[in-house]
This record gives sequence, C-alpha cells and structure tokens, in this order.
Amino acid sequence: MTKLAGVTGGNTFSTHESEWLWLPARRQLVLLYPQRIAPAGIRPGLTEATRLGAQSVSVWMNNAVNYAPLEAFGFRRGPQPQWMSAPVSVPERYDAGTAGVDPEPAEVTGPDADELAAGRSHPRTAWHLTTRGDGKLTGRAWVYVPSAVDQQPPPMDPITGKPQVSDEPSRKPRKGSLAGVFGLAVGPSSRRKGYGTALLSRAATVAEAAGADRLAVNAAPAGAEFLAARGFELIGRGQYLSLDLR
Repeated sequence: MTKLAGVTGGNTFSTHESEWLWLPARRQLVLLYPQRIAPAGIRPGLTEATRLGAQSVSVWMNNAVNYAPLEAFGFRRGPQPQWMSAPVSVPERYDAGTAGVDPEPAEVTGPDADELAAGRSHPRTAWHLTTRGDGKLTGRAWVYVPSAVDQQPPPMDPITGKPQVSDEPSRKPRKGSLAGVFGLAVGPSSRRKGYGTALLSRAATVAEAAGADRLAVNAAPAGAEFLAARGFELIGRGQYLSLDLR
C-alpha cells in the first residue's frame, strides 16, 4: 500500500500510536496495523481524513488487537482477512494459461489505472498481471516482492529520453523473500474457468524470478477456500474495519 500511495501522490503520517497512509486515487485513508487503538491517535487521523477529502477510512490490524474503541468512532467490521501462504513451487505446478505481466491494460480505468504506475517504478518491486479470454480482460492481480534489488538506475531510452523499464523481473535473487499477491480478482462471468489459478501460477513465476521463494495472499473466507484447494496454508488471521465518510 505504501508503494501505491507514493506513485499516486499520497503520503504517510503518524498520530499517537497510529501510522496512516493516504491513497488519493481512492480517496481513502488507511490505518495500518496499530498495536492498540488509541483514541488520542484516531481523532487527529479522522480530522486529517476530513481535510484531505477522504471518502472512507479503513483499518487493517492483528487479530489480537481490541477493535471496540473504533466502534465508538463509527467503524464497522468487515470480512475477516485470512493470510494464506505457499512455496512458489506449489502454484507454479498449475497452467499459467494467458496470465502474464501487463503493465498498462487499456481496459483498466479510474483509480486502478492511476495505480498502474506502481509497476513502472524503479527499483522494480511490483508487477501487474492480467488474464484474457477471447481477447477480453478476464482477471487481474498484483505481485509485490520487497527484497533486495539492483540499485543501478535503468538505461535511458534514446528516443523518448525516459527510463526504460522492463516488464520482466530484473532483481537479484535472494532466497527467503516473501512475495505478496494483492487485488486478485476475476470477473463474475469468467469465474470457475481457471483464470484465478492462472494468475496465481504466473505470480509465482514472477516472484521466483525476483528472488522470492514463498507467496502470501490476503483472502476473504471464500477466497481462502480457493487458495486452500491450491495448496496454500493458513498462516494468520487479521481484522478489517471501515468508516464511510460520504
């Protein structure tokens, strides 16, 4: 999320025991993994949300943190996030099909399109993946690998004068890294046709080439069943709460 904030003009800031992330493309303020909920930190965060013109405020936190103080501010609990993980070799066994790195799909619009800039940054840490069927976009996902990279700047394109950014991983492998898969989604009419599995498989291939040896996915309960059927194991549960400011 921090990377998405950076490439879309957002920022991070702190209040009492609270670390916040502003995602301007989505008009969303996020409180990330507080160790405890401190009203002295929540109040100024919400004041800043109003000043920024946020439409919503969300909170991601550990399952052990008491969420009750957030309810006093109007937050409501959402589906419980479940963190699932597997070695990259597990999803790689499946057919990747049409899934591939797709940095700028024409069909992606709005905030999603603004966030595609995350896949063009250097050093390269994020790759946007899509699947297609009959020439149409059927699914998409992000894979993020926050491990060591070659810090040399990319070569300049002699025609455009802009940095050349490859669609393929260009990272120095460092075993032991954990890659995250985010925003994995398949269109309603394209489900149960292997597109989600193909995205996982391609994400594993990209992650391994970037130096990771495991994948982690944050899933809702229904998604957890899908992942478990493909060899992923539950490694933890969290909490998600949100506040609608519209």
